[in-house]
Amino acid sequence: IRMRITQEGHLLQLTWMPRFFPVNCYLIEEEHELTLIDAALPFSVKGIIQTAAGLGKEITRIILTHAHDDHVGALDEMKSHFPKAKVYISERDSALLSGDRSLRAGEPSTPIRGGVPKKLTTRADILIYDGDVVGSLKAISTPGHTPGSMSFLDQRNKAIIVGDALQSFRGTAVSGTIVPGFPFPAFATWNKESALASARKILHAEPTILAVGHGNLLKQPQTKIEAAILKASKKGVK
Repeated sequence: IRMRITQEGHLLQLTWMPRFFPVNCYLIEEEHELTLIDAALPFSVKGIIQTAAGLGKEITRIILTHAHDDHVGALDEMKSHFPKAKVYISERDSALLSGDRSLRAGEPSTPIRGGVPKKLTTRADILIYDGDVVGSLKAISTPGHTPGSMSFLDQRNKAIIVGDALQSFRGTAVSGTIVPGFPFPAFATWNKESALASARKILHAEPTILAVGHGNLLKQPQTKIEAAILKASKKGVK
């Protein structure tokens, strides 16, 4: 399956099936190393490894925005290929990574949706919390799609990688808002109210580039994020 690469500065977007069901993961270039954000699908391994090799740097970190199947698909193989790479995920979604869908006290009682890994053997080496800094990236807690979804702001150029907190394929939308041509991220969303609050948090970070799990990079994305927030809030979500 062919892969498309889109580069903006330190950020490389790797996309599979861009025309009908785009799945993205990201390589972030640091001075001497690479950080992989998300691990796409099982067949994505070769493309990730080849792209990293072309940059002449080693993948030393694998950060997961959340623990859905289409973001962790190649994780076991990536970890075996780069055994020294540290795997990071939010403390909350580390439970989902091991297949545990149970909710915690105080969380909205909407069910956790989407494909949660059942056979993954890799576990996180490092659990991350809101505000943590990993290389050039600052972690921002953006729950909604899953209870522990996280976004990562590159402090050098303000590119933000948000996982499925927003989508840009066939329309920019907050997680949970159905885009008729591509409703799948909405179907896999845990809690729309949390997702809307998280979209506002992403907007507040004043990103220069929005990088999502499904869809193209958006440059200067403020207007599109604002419109997506407005649309989500009009659907009765507070």
